[in-house]
This record gives sequence, C-alpha cells and structure tokens, in this order.
Amino acid sequence: MPPESLTNEAIAERLTSTALKSLKKGTIKKKNLIYLELNGCSGNIISLLNGQNPDFEYTLNSMVDLKFCNSLMAAEGERAIEKLIKAMDEEYILAVEGAVALKNNGLYNIIGNWQGKPLTGLQAAQMLGEKASHIFAVGACATHGGVSAAKPNPSQSVGLQQVLPNKKMIKLPGCPVHPDWFLGTLAHLLLYGEPETDNLDRPLMFYSTLIHDRCPRRPFFDRGIFAEKLGEKTCLFKLGCRGPVTRVDCPTRQWNGHVNWPIGDNTPCIGCAQFGFPDAMAPFISYDTTRVVKNE
Repeated sequence: MPPESLTNEAIAERLTSTALKSLKKGTIKKKNLIYLELNGCSGNIISLLNGQNPDFEYTLNSMVDLKFCNSLMAAEGERAIEKLIKAMDEEYILAVEGAVALKNNGLYNIIGNWQGKPLTGLQAAQMLGEKASHIFAVGACATHGGVSAAKPNPSQSVGLQQVLPNKKMIKLPGCPVHPDWFLGTLAHLLLYGEPETDNLDRPLMFYSTLIHDRCPRRPFFDRGIFAEKLGEKTCLFKLGCRGPVTRVDCPTRQWNGHVNWPIGDNTPCIGCAQFGFPDAMAPFISYDTTRVVKNE
C-alpha cells in the first residue's frame, strides 16, 4: 500500500510517478486499457485531457496500452470497432464513462457499426464488462446514471452496475471526474491491486472525507455566518451548498491544474461527486431574492 503519511492531494502524483518508475524497471508490466464512452457529454475525457502533474496523455500512454477510446483514437467507423472487438482477445482493464441507455434495447446510444449492424452502448458495456479483468465506472453517469438519467430520462439511462450486476467495479463519481482520481486509482491498481473502497465502491483515498470538513469557510458555518448572495466570502450553506453531504477531496486537490475549485470562486458545491446527482442535489442555488434586494 502507498505510504499512509501522504496527503490526499499528493497521492495521485506519487502513485503515478511510482508506477512509471516500476514500469521502466520492469517490476510491473503494462496492461491493456479500453476506454469506452457511452451515453453522456464526453465531459470526463475532456476533464482528463486537462490533467496536469501528472499529465494525463503522457501518463496514460506510459502506464497502459490504450486499445480503444472513442474520442482519442485515429481509426473511425468499422475500423475502430474492429480494434475494439480484437482488443477482447487479450486481458484488459475497462474504463467506462457515460450512462447505459436501455430504451429500445439500447438504440438510443449507438457507438458504431459492426458487421453491418449498429453496435449499441448497452451491447458494448455487457460484452466488454463480462470479460474485463477490472472495471472503472468513470464519472456520475457511469456510476449511477447522472445527468443522462435525470428526470424525465427519455433514454432510460442507468449506471453501469445495473447492466453488469454481478461484476465488481471501482466507481469514480464526479461531473466530471478529476484527472487525479482516475490516474491515481489506475496507478494503484497496477502497483498494488484494487484500492480500498467504501460501501459504494469509491476509493477511500479520494472519497473518504466530506467537503464540509475540509472547507476553508467551515469557521463561518460554525459561527453561523452565512452568505446571502453569490460573491460573499462567508459560508455558502444557505445558498444551497452541498458540501455537507458530498465526500470528495476538492477543497485540497482543486481543479484546472490544482489552482481553484467552485467554493474558491464563490460558487456553492452542487454535489456532483455524490450519488444521486443531479436530481438528489437540486436545486443547486437557494436564493431569497426579496432579502437580497432589501439588503442592497
């Protein structure tokens, strides 16, 4: 296991660095990775490409052999799907972002054509999931349906676990997922095996602590000093902040190169890393306009 003395924000960098050194020494071997994008906005792969320290593209290509990725591979059409099918001949790790659309036997989400027929996300998820050595559900849509399954859910989207009920998987909720959460978990898997997870299959090294308990505005909450409008520097709880119910390390890890996060930019946490997002977290802003106008 990685050293317990590491702070959460340093874990991903240390794990990926150790994995790369071990690969160069030959003490561990590269594994194949299939990254499958299903029903969603591709926000997770975009977030991952913005990763810094460790850099996503370099680190990913150095740690694994990426066999398929809808957005990143050069091949297209049936040539791309042919690579996907061929990748199943060897052992692989499966990472899935996006929900699985069930409507009309999955026809609301087509990822390509194979042998003259449409290949649905549902078919791909079940086919690839059954043979994968390990499975990552990446982002809110994959872990529990997320935005894709929000009411009224016309595509009948569900999380990945619902179509692979008997498969163990590591779940990385977030809308989108932070690059460190994915790369750090992947590096841990290569080095030490599956990381310790909670009862919702989330890695404890990233999802163990409430945002509320690490928030720099917590002293305002404890003293009952609450913001009444966006832009105020006090506690955002009464404006709808979901930090008190969301377990993830955003306050210390931060985003966009580890420089800021929503509350640091005077925006309440909307609970995107919590199961049930977005419906269970709505409304994102609770705003008493009468009170604000009166104060102004």
